[in-house]
Amino acid sequence: PWGRGRPGWHIECSAMAKRHLGEIFDIHGGGIDLVFPHHENEIAQSRCAHGTDVMANVWMHNGYLQVEGEKMSKSTGNFFTIHDLLKKFPGEALRLNMLTTHYRQPFNWTEVGVRNAWATLDNWYKLTGDISGVDETDVPEEVMAALGDDLNTPRAITALHNLRQKTSAGDEKAGRGLKAGAQLMGLLTQSAEDWNAWKPEDSDIDEAKVRALLEARTRARENRDFAEADRLRDELSALGVTIKDGPDGTTWEIAR
Repeated sequence: PWGRGRPGWHIECSAMAKRHLGEIFDIHGGGIDLVFPHHENEIAQSRCAHGTDVMANVWMHNGYLQVEGEKMSKSTGNFFTIHDLLKKFPGEALRLNMLTTHYRQPFNWTEVGVRNAWATLDNWYKLTGDISGVDETDVPEEVMAALGDDLNTPRAITALHNLRQKTSAGDEKAGRGLKAGAQLMGLLTQSAEDWNAWKPEDSDIDEAKVRALLEARTRARENRDFAEADRLRDELSALGVTIKDGPDGTTWEIAR
């Protein structure tokens, strides 16, 4: 009745939500940049069309993604997908790295962050490798409370780190809590043997050995044993690994 035209993208989303989820549904997600005008329009359209008080019961908006401090874009050459990263890093390392930032906050992806997450998981797998038979009853209350508070994953991970310290001191209950809490978040889902055997695609580099050498080099530098640190750098170089020291830590890559 209003002449030629086509539906706008706001009404498209209201129509898809109605068809697949109903007039009212539980959770609507999206980027923080969509709060206005897109989601405001969805709410107005859907409530008017269906005569409802709400469109979704809960709205969850994720923060912006950056790569090494810059906006990810194809034009700057820093654009990649999860599929690209999975060729270079274990999936759980990527997951832990992202969970260290609350979903509503801006997330800055860095290689240092991923490698730190990888090293953390190395330690967790080592500590919990002999623990079996955990289930949801072993998940610590502090982990559940954090996740129940607007999916506060950073706080939950802090609780896991506290459990790691207790596990290192021989607390078996803490070890079960560490494993159960991590598994609830999609971590520590495989055997320690499978975890340690993972390698990047098309690589014959022994990742576990590289990380062990890097840890030893870090300790040597902290102890101001620079001769030993240089020796370890040379050993890494002989393995075909290039390391880079920066203000945020040490990164490494396969020499090209």
